[in-house]
Amino acid sequence: MPITIEMPKLSDTMTEGTLLRWVKKVGDTVAVGDVLAEVETDKATMEMEAFDEGTLSEVYVGDGQTVQVGQKLALLLGAGEAKPAESKSGSPVSKQSDVQKKPDTEKKASQTKQPEPVPASQPLKPAEAESGVRVKASPLARKVAAELGVQLQTLPGSGPGGRIVRDDVLSAHENRSQTVPQAPKPAAPAAPATPAAIPPLAVSQEDIKIQLGGMRRTIAARLLEAKTTIPHFYLQAEVDAEPLVQLRQQLNTANEAAGLPKFTVNDFILKATAVTAAHVPKANASFAGDTIVQYGSVQLACAVAIDDGLVTPVIRDAQAKSLSQISAEIKDLAAKARSKKLKPEQYQGGTLTVSNLGSYGVDQFFAIINPPQSLILSVGAILKKPVVNAAGAIVPGQRIVFGLSCDHRVVDGAIGAQFLAELKRLLETPALMLV
Repeated sequence: MPITIEMPKLSDTMTEGTLLRWVKKVGDTVAVGDVLAEVETDKATMEMEAFDEGTLSEVYVGDGQTVQVGQKLALLLGAGEAKPAESKSGSPVSKQSDVQKKPDTEKKASQTKQPEPVPASQPLKPAEAESGVRVKASPLARKVAAELGVQLQTLPGSGPGGRIVRDDVLSAHENRSQTVPQAPKPAAPAAPATPAAIPPLAVSQEDIKIQLGGMRRTIAARLLEAKTTIPHFYLQAEVDAEPLVQLRQQLNTANEAAGLPKFTVNDFILKATAVTAAHVPKANASFAGDTIVQYGSVQLACAVAIDDGLVTPVIRDAQAKSLSQISAEIKDLAAKARSKKLKPEQYQGGTLTVSNLGSYGVDQFFAIINPPQSLILSVGAILKKPVVNAAGAIVPGQRIVFGLSCDHRVVDGAIGAQFLAELKRLLETPALMLV
């Protein structure tokens, strides 16, 4: 039976994807497991695999196009099959997305498929009722148009078949805001004179306007949500890093002699964080409306900087893994993140996050919580500075400052303090986290 290949939902927050390039071409034979195309989601670049075999008969979306989840991409025909007659909706009956659902990355098909066009017997939308013309627009475009007061029937569509998409609505709203004068407001009581508003900076030929990609848009939306909906509070602790530095030197000397990879400071911090979260389970939790979910295992996310922003690959069951296992796993995940080859299950489902800017020379900072988590640990650089020892003498020392950002709905000050105290204990006596 002919298979319609649709844009799959490859992450929990994905609503659209960019088809970077087709690996298979029209007329190519496709086997189960073959890579059909490369797709950029809001978090990574993924390889879209075939879940059926046949011949790639038609391609409806070209390289570089961004389309909604569930939108038709191509048609796959089995041996001896001819192109089927299309239904009223323009799609063959069977779809690859029906067999492409994965439990960790996709929900029910009804949530990912685009709604069918509204039959003529159903009432039209207000804008369509006035003009009597059926407007081809995505559900998201209709929602945004209603919020911004944009008339859909006046817009050209840039989507497949002239379909109006969200970007068309936003562009029309922006142009209208720049060209249409605002309606006069009622007179208000005289107010003290205020300085004139500073006009926006003009874009010169030397300036560069960078179009937001899916990942950067997602980062912007999620961090704005976190900062405006999560009641952050912050704690800070300074840790004596000298025992950690000494143990790392000893282990790396042994590893080098044995031809094994060296440990980074971040490896020890990740290991200590995982053990700490297991010892202070109330911090390994999230807010869920009328309940708090306290996780039974530590899914440790680590922020990794990439060209388009950052991703947070996850070390699964980190509390049960050795220092060597954590070191090897985070190196592998970071490499995949930078090459945009992470799979959804490798960056989703973290229960707390570590963000380390020490290698960039940052002394200390506080990061923004990654929802739905309730805690993120910020790591600064190891600084050599004069310190007062137990005998009251000033001696040279090495210190590292940790910042803890907490969701006050879940983590109270005492719990956050317990977390930092346990982390400090482990790092200042690092042998404790290795047993």
